[in-house]
Amino acid sequence: MKKIFFTSVLAAACLLSSNDSQAQSDLLKKVATGAAQSGAFDVKSITNSLMGQLIPQLNLTKAQQPGVQDALSGFLTQKAGILPLQQSNPASYTQKQTGLFNQLKTKLGGILVQQQMNKFLGLKPAKNDPTNVLSQLFF
Repeated sequence: MKKIFFTSVLAAACLLSSNDSQAQSDLLKKVATGAAQSGAFDVKSITNSLMGQLIPQLNLTKAQQPGVQDALSGFLTQKAGILPLQQSNPASYTQKQTGLFNQLKTKLGGILVQQQMNKFLGLKPAKNDPTNVLSQLFF
């Protein structure tokens, strides 16, 4: 299915005039990014990647780890439901993402000590970077 999709996109891009090469490039980047985001959102693997970073960075205790993992997994599951809005209605996506993130902070606030929570909030990347798994939490 993905091959058919990308073949269609490439064919459409080839039909554009050669004078419009920047538009072709932009179109292909948008399609590739959208496809990568929609196909790459695996809650379990993202949760595991996040835990791999958060355990050492926040110095999570063995007792805290299951609670943090459950909170992250629940957040990411809910986020998966709103991801289509990121393309179709960015304002609505941002509003819902903010609400979900606030719920995550509340859950983590009951698990983490204040110093850990401050450090967690300080981990926010400067901008949304799809290669940084922490972006899945903050953006």
